[in-house]
Amino acid sequence: MSDKPLPPCSVLLLSGGRGQRLDGRDKGLVAWRGRPLIAWLHEKVRPLTDDLIISCNRNAERYAHWADRLVHDDSPGYPGPLAGIRAGLAVARHEQVLILPCDAPLVDDALIAELLGAACERPVMVRQGEFWEPLFCVLPRTVLPVLEAGWQAGERSPQRILHTLNPVAVSCPNGDPRLANLNTPDLFD
Repeated sequence: MSDKPLPPCSVLLLSGGRGQRLDGRDKGLVAWRGRPLIAWLHEKVRPLTDDLIISCNRNAERYAHWADRLVHDDSPGYPGPLAGIRAGLAVARHEQVLILPCDAPLVDDALIAELLGAACERPVMVRQGEFWEPLFCVLPRTVLPVLEAGWQAGERSPQRILHTLNPVAVSCPNGDPRLANLNTPDLFD
């Protein structure tokens, strides 16, 4: 890892899902180790940015405490994370946007620094073996037109659309605990 400073970035935390595996509970607000999941991510990324965005589709008054601004999907029915990514990129103030899911409180400074350190004109995404993790990424705002065109054509998979942009890989081992998604009831307080 180089000693060069990390680029200025916006941060987008994705917390707009329907919480299907949690009986409809708002995942970002579910307590883990005594604090809501969103609080863990906020603590990790707050020092990195003056533009912290949370994509949420409900409980905006509760999420406002952890964000500089909130966004929500422009389509009904919780259409998935690509909707939140589009909304966040559209309002981001910096050219690079670090994107993380709200249910990954074990992401660490080293992984975030590696993602941001690789920031360029292409998407930077975590890859485990041959599998890409599009919700752990850094996107240049310049990809928004491509995401928008894909969305209008019916694409809903961040992985498929970002893969067409020749992403830069940040490799993580299979089963890396930093990427663990806490999204089932047995994992919570």
